[in-house]
Amino acid sequence: MCMKTRTGPWIILALLGLSSPAFGHSPITSDGADQMTALIGLVIFILVWLAYILGARRVAPHWSQALGFHSTMIISFFALWGPLDHWAESSAAAHMVQHMVFMVIIAPFWVLTTPLPQLSAGSGRLLARLWMPLLNLVQHPVYLAYLHGAMIWFWHIPRFYVLALENPWWHLVEHACFLITAGLFWWSVLKSPQRTVGWALFALLFTLIHTGFLGAILTFAQNPLYGAGRSLQDQQLAGLIMWVLGAIPYLIASGWIGWRMYQRLQHRV
Repeated sequence: MCMKTRTGPWIILALLGLSSPAFGHSPITSDGADQMTALIGLVIFILVWLAYILGARRVAPHWSQALGFHSTMIISFFALWGPLDHWAESSAAAHMVQHMVFMVIIAPFWVLTTPLPQLSAGSGRLLARLWMPLLNLVQHPVYLAYLHGAMIWFWHIPRFYVLALENPWWHLVEHACFLITAGLFWWSVLKSPQRTVGWALFALLFTLIHTGFLGAILTFAQNPLYGAGRSLQDQQLAGLIMWVLGAIPYLIASGWIGWRMYQRLQHRV
């Protein structure tokens, strides 16, 4: 565990060295608003990671949690500043992959690593003051499913989808909306107490249904929804990614929640 903590800063430096012209929205090679928004995002990213590393020295996580957190941060780096972000500017399919990575890989993995004790200890409870009001919401998984669903549909409305692609500041807001609401959603379902486990299952199935419906709209649309210059086939592929591949994590989580409900019923018998 100590070795992982000491090597954390070197991982960050190694990733920063990968910010080359091949990467999207690089804080080094971009200019103007692209560079500024990339720099802001990167600074927040580094501060969060350093807070965890410092906090892990005070509140030692289990080795699996530490490994999971660092792995998730590496995935986050490449999803936010890697080639995928560059491809997402011109490809709806790549854009959808990026969104799915945010919502069904990074967010639930981050929740499963339970990093809040380390982040709180490493930031002098500064971060704790930011998330404490939000954590009150995780007691209501259905409300968070509605909030997260609203963000998904809002940013897939053609006008706002294109706005986020063309304006770096709105692009940053879009990413924040996906990551924050997805994190709260997954926290509410994966960390749900027994008394709300039924609502957690409903929240998962509701999200599975409406994201599948959105994916079907993109798949069966007869015309490009995000501009005549964009490929219809690429849009249809994006819809299939959301509809089919994006459904897998929700199905897995629903199965696990269903098993928890079954165990609860068995204990009552």
